[in-house]
Amino acid sequence: MADSNTPDIIYTKVDEAPELASASLLPIIQRFAKAAGITVGTKDISLAGRVLATFPEYLGEDQRIADDLAELGELVKTPSANVIKLPNISASVPQLAAVVKELQSKGFAVPNYPENPTTDEDKAVRAKFDAIKGSAVNPVLREGNSDRRAAQAVKNYAQANPHRMGEWTAESKTRVASMPGNDFFSNEVSTTLDNAATARIVLESASGETVLKEGLSYPAGTVVDATFMSADALDAFLVDEIEKTKAEGVLFSLHMKATMMKVSDPIIFGHAVKAWLAPVFEQYGDKLKALGVNPNGGLGSLLDKVKGDAEITAAIEKITAERPPMYMVNSDKGITNLHVPSDVIIDASMPALIRAGGKGWGPDGKEHDTVCVIPDNSYAPVYDETIKFFKENGKLNPATAGTVQNLGLMAQKAQEYGSHPTTFEIPEDGTVKMVLEDGTVLHSHSVKKGDIWRSASARKAPIEDWVNLAIARQKATGYRSIFWLDEKRGHDAELIAYVKPILEAAGVADKFEIMAPREATRASLETITKGENTIAITGNVLRDYLTDLFPILELATSAKMLSIVKLMQGGGLFETGAGGSAPKHVQQLQEENHLRWDSLGEFCALGESFRFLSEAKNNHKAKVLGDAVDAATQGILDNNRSPSRKVGEPDNRDSHYWFARYWAEALAAQDEDAELAAEFAPLAKALADGEAAITGELAAAQGKPADTGGYFVADPAKLAMVMRPSATLNAIIG
Repeated sequence: MADSNTPDIIYTKVDEAPELASASLLPIIQRFAKAAGITVGTKDISLAGRVLATFPEYLGEDQRIADDLAELGELVKTPSANVIKLPNISASVPQLAAVVKELQSKGFAVPNYPENPTTDEDKAVRAKFDAIKGSAVNPVLREGNSDRRAAQAVKNYAQANPHRMGEWTAESKTRVASMPGNDFFSNEVSTTLDNAATARIVLESASGETVLKEGLSYPAGTVVDATFMSADALDAFLVDEIEKTKAEGVLFSLHMKATMMKVSDPIIFGHAVKAWLAPVFEQYGDKLKALGVNPNGGLGSLLDKVKGDAEITAAIEKITAERPPMYMVNSDKGITNLHVPSDVIIDASMPALIRAGGKGWGPDGKEHDTVCVIPDNSYAPVYDETIKFFKENGKLNPATAGTVQNLGLMAQKAQEYGSHPTTFEIPEDGTVKMVLEDGTVLHSHSVKKGDIWRSASARKAPIEDWVNLAIARQKATGYRSIFWLDEKRGHDAELIAYVKPILEAAGVADKFEIMAPREATRASLETITKGENTIAITGNVLRDYLTDLFPILELATSAKMLSIVKLMQGGGLFETGAGGSAPKHVQQLQEENHLRWDSLGEFCALGESFRFLSEAKNNHKAKVLGDAVDAATQGILDNNRSPSRKVGEPDNRDSHYWFARYWAEALAAQDEDAELAAEFAPLAKALADGEAAITGELAAAQGKPADTGGYFVADPAKLAMVMRPSATLNAIIG
């Protein structure tokens, strides 16, 4: 895909807070890069952009846009790829509905999301939307495995300026609750294919054979899994935990990943909504269905659809009063854990709760101990063991703690559990089979109506690349290195069969340990508590979870992580941390014109991108730019120029001014490239001389509501006025 028109660096257009920040930061990056003859362009992978690119037939000629995600998907398979990837929305159904509504209000005649499609046309539209929602972007771009770690400057700052941690005591009632069996973990079977194969997934039932999916293609050496979660077992577990939580006098909370796990987890979330309001669904089920209620959409959507029915509303209020208090997303506004499936995302919610000493916010606006319901046992033990460790040992000390780095297997859609097109809610009792083209039954499960069946896979080349990446990283650091693999789990046992021979052939088997996630969690916590460092070598989902858990404990945030994807064809993908797209930050900007988003992740990725470009294209100026980015990042930290959370104090735009100034000063002071020093000396002086005017203009912009012209689709002119309010800075940067 790469050609002479492809920019040297692609900076992705995304959503919410990071996209707001881009309106301020990207012009600075482009100005500095231009001095070195480096082009920085954009590609739109935002939720709105993906919707528009998916439905061109509904749009006018002047409204249609290119499918930038597909183009990037081809680019990352080339050696010349150099992509800085910011966090994008992994859309839930409510988010899809919201973006469609906004696009329609702006004159884009995109179709509505059909929640209950009946016609062939609705089903076709639904299939297109389903390809957009959830983790639709990352599997396309991640043609390599993940190397995530805290940048040294960030870790140094965190140790010198330790963040506040909540107190843990042995008396804490906070705990993790998981299903006792019949979940994805206990039902998993896995095998490694000796030869390339095609397969189909069928359901054999009393009414005949239903093809759930066909045309699946796997190269030789692929690890292929299959498993299911029993709906009956899930429901019994949820009812039991609601009663236990009430008896214990603590908050009830559900922690899922209804964005990344876009098929399985919204269904599980819906089961929780139905369990919470079980008497209401029993008495008014037909009426709720007629009103268009889908519990998978959350309690918020349900309440909105029944608000005109006093009888149902009263029944909901009655049962709510009988339930235990619920963990709240926003207690002031009455937004509960079960309101919206994308509001409580496990990889962010569990670390925040653990950092707070096991406390969650209740409906009374106060903190309480909490039962953390994580139905499936695949990775729940990580959080369970973390909580047990802190109950026994007290809170972590960020001033002395070591670090946990992560190497994650994710290339070529490895382990995309629950978000694959191979996850199904079973329509009737029967047997699900994975059948190869020669008739061989690869996997088989007896299932009941409502069960959630899924398959995932990991290919040979990414697995081998992942192990070799681990060998290289261990050699470079000497850190304790642990493969988080459970020999008692089907999928992990197949991976271990890959890992051990590669380590032995390289003569480094003695430098690595293999532990199940629970044991690896404790070992890692023990290691960092002693001030030492470790590398967690994990699969895809654990990569996602751990690169929030440990950074939030160590640094107070996961948004400042250095995240490098070494693409398998030689290119580079540089992610800007695991901080999400921060909708609450957008809300604050809209209300107070203060953006607290911290672009430190972007700074870290930018430095790596420039250095990669230097090596890939033998561009010495790119290396000088990258090294100066690191100096500027250190300056931001050392001089406390990161955004404040409060209106009236320096925010994201101020941090960009200081970043530009420190970057220019570093370039002016360096002696590796005289041309760049001469270019940036006057720029550095202008930025320093303009300090009072610039900071004054930025401060004057705050305190009033900000209009960007749209939430998902901002008006470029309005967005620029909001995010670039300093005329003095704009004149200097251009």
